[in-house]
Amino acid sequence: MNYFIHTYGCQMNIHDSEKIAGILEQLGYEACDKAELADVIVFNTCCIRETAEQKIYGHIGAIKKLKRTNPNMIAVVCGCMSQQEGVAEKIRTSYPFIDVVLGTSNLNLLKEALVSAQKKKKYSNVEFLKYREEDFYEARTSYPNAWVNINYGCNNFCTYCIVPYVRGRERSRPLEDVMTEIRRLLADGYKEITLLGQNVNSYGHDLDNGVTFASLLHEIGKTDGKFRLRFMTSHPKDLSQDVIDAIAEYPTICNNIHLPVQSGSTEILRRMNRRYTRDDYFALIDKIRAKLPDVGITTDIMVGFPGETEQDFEDTLDLVRRVKFSSAFCFVYSRRKGTPAYSMNDQIPYPVKKDRITRLLSCQNEVTKQISRSMLGLRYEVLVEGENSHYQNTMCGRTESGRLVNFKCDKSQIGQFVTVEIERANSATLWGNIITEAQ
Repeated sequence: MNYFIHTYGCQMNIHDSEKIAGILEQLGYEACDKAELADVIVFNTCCIRETAEQKIYGHIGAIKKLKRTNPNMIAVVCGCMSQQEGVAEKIRTSYPFIDVVLGTSNLNLLKEALVSAQKKKKYSNVEFLKYREEDFYEARTSYPNAWVNINYGCNNFCTYCIVPYVRGRERSRPLEDVMTEIRRLLADGYKEITLLGQNVNSYGHDLDNGVTFASLLHEIGKTDGKFRLRFMTSHPKDLSQDVIDAIAEYPTICNNIHLPVQSGSTEILRRMNRRYTRDDYFALIDKIRAKLPDVGITTDIMVGFPGETEQDFEDTLDLVRRVKFSSAFCFVYSRRKGTPAYSMNDQIPYPVKKDRITRLLSCQNEVTKQISRSMLGLRYEVLVEGENSHYQNTMCGRTESGRLVNFKCDKSQIGQFVTVEIERANSATLWGNIITEAQ
C-alpha cells in the first residue's frame, strides 16, 4: 500500500508531514512519488495567504476523479486550513469524497481515522488536543538536517495573522523531551538541528520550572559532538541579551538569526500589533552585531498592509538598506477572514501592492548582491546537504551564517563538513571549490 503527502506552507508543516509519514509507515504504507499511485493521499494544508488556500482547494477538488478510478483510496485533509472556523464543515459538504478531516493538533488521531475510513466511515476532529512529541515516530526526509519542535501555537495575535487561531495558544515541550530527541538525532548521524516554534524566544513561559529559551540553548550547546544548531522564528520584542550571549558562547549555535521585521514603519508596526518600533528594531540589530559581528540576519517583510502610505513603504526600503539582511522573504499582505486586519479601512489596491513588492525585491536583491561580492575569495565551513536540483552534477550546502553555496563533490560527502572557497557570486547564488575536507 502506498501513500502520498501534499505539504504546503512553513517548516512547521514540513515537520508535521514527517510525523504523518511516520504514522503511515508504521501502518505498513510506503511512500510513492505520484498521487495516482497512492492508497492514502494527505493534504497537509496552510492558510497563511488566500492564494495558498485557493490553490489547495483546487488540488483537493482534483481528487474526486482519482477516487472514481480507485474507490478504496483514502483522502485526508489536515493542518492549518482545516483548523479554521467553518472550514471542516465546508470540506464535508462541498468535498464529500474527502474521508478524514483533522486539525493542527490532531495528528495522533490519524491511525484511528484511517481505520474508520477503511470501514467507509467519515472521520473529523479539529478540537485542540495536547500531545507529546514522543507520541510520534517521524519518517525524517531531510538528512543531514532535522527539525525539532520546541513549542506550539502563538500568543502574539498580530492583526494580520491567522496562526494563533489555527495553532492555538503557546505550549512548550518539556526541556528533557527536547533534549532526548536531539540526542537521538545526533546518535543517528544528523549534523544540523533546527529548533522550530512560532516564537522560539517565548519557550518556557508556560512551564513552571523557570526554563527559558536561553537555558535550552545552553543545554544544547554543552552537548558533545560536531553539529550545528539553528532556530526559527524569533520575535523582535522577545529576543533577549541572554539568547544573544548563548549564541556567542557556543560554537555549535550558528551565527544566523531569522528576525522578521514585517515593516520599517513604526505606524504600520503599531497597526500590526507587533509591539516594537522601528527604532527598537535598529537597537536590537546593533545589540546583536556588537556581540556577533559575523552574524547573518534574515527576515520577513510584508508590503501593502492596510493604511500603508508611500512614506511608510519608503521607511521599509530605508530599513532594508541600513540593516543589510543577508536574505529576506518578501510578500504581499493577504486578507485573512477572522483577523482584525481583515476589517481595517484603507485596504491597499493590488496594483500598488504589486509595484511595492517589485521595488522591495529589487532593493533586497541589491543588498544581497553586495554581501555576495564581499564573500569572494573567502573560505567558509559548509555542511554538504545534498544535490542542487537546479544545476546538474552540483552539490550544495550552507555557511554558518545561512548562505547557500554550490560546489562539486561526490555524493558520499553528504552530511560532512567541508571548507569551501567562494570563487563566483551571481547575486544570491554563490559558487565555490572545496579546499579541505573537514569532519
